[in-house]
Amino acid sequence: MEDEPDFALTCRSYPEHEGFTVTWAMDARAGTSILYESRVDLAVLDLGLPDGSGLELLRALRSTSRLPVIVVTGRGAETDRVAGLEIGADDYLVKPFSQRELVARIRAVLRRSQPPEVPSVLRIGSLRIDAAARQASADGVLLTLRPKEYALWEMLGEAPGRVFSTEQVLERIWGASWQQPATAIEHVYRLRGKLAAPPTPAPHGSLRGVACHTPVGRPTAVTG
Repeated sequence: MEDEPDFALTCRSYPEHEGFTVTWAMDARAGTSILYESRVDLAVLDLGLPDGSGLELLRALRSTSRLPVIVVTGRGAETDRVAGLEIGADDYLVKPFSQRELVARIRAVLRRSQPPEVPSVLRIGSLRIDAAARQASADGVLLTLRPKEYALWEMLGEAPGRVFSTEQVLERIWGASWQQPATAIEHVYRLRGKLAAPPTPAPHGSLRGVACHTPVGRPTAVTG
């Protein structure tokens, strides 16, 4: 989003030459329509738009989306840079800058925003999770898991050792953090029973308030 046509044209030409598809909006209203109605991978946002503050647009965007955003502006004061980054900008460029630097920063932000690759088959001791087939097994024996139980086990298996809050689990597994914490606790206990086996040392994942270890044997769940 850039209100200066000549500068916008310059900012379009080099990224397009490097293989990016660029859509230009000259004000906040047009930019908002593009962001919410089109598939966009990254936004380059000028703070000085003619019909509103770029910072306010960024704040509104961050309330509903984690779309990568690079803030571009003529304001070089530290307070402006800090404000943009604290609201949620992923990077900050102060005019003037080279188009090669713009493209380099676009690529860097896109790389950082990509989720880490998860292998199609996860193995933790004798436990095996086949993401493609959505199946889990222990010692070669297929486990009968409900969809939410499988999703919980897959989530913990993808990040051994990471501590998840109850809200994070409810958001990912149920798609809403307003579910009762007891919902997550109940599924942890249920999963523990289905994965019962002699415990051996292995990585673990955990929930704040609900600790769920993911070793070869059963997860150990506690509330607190």
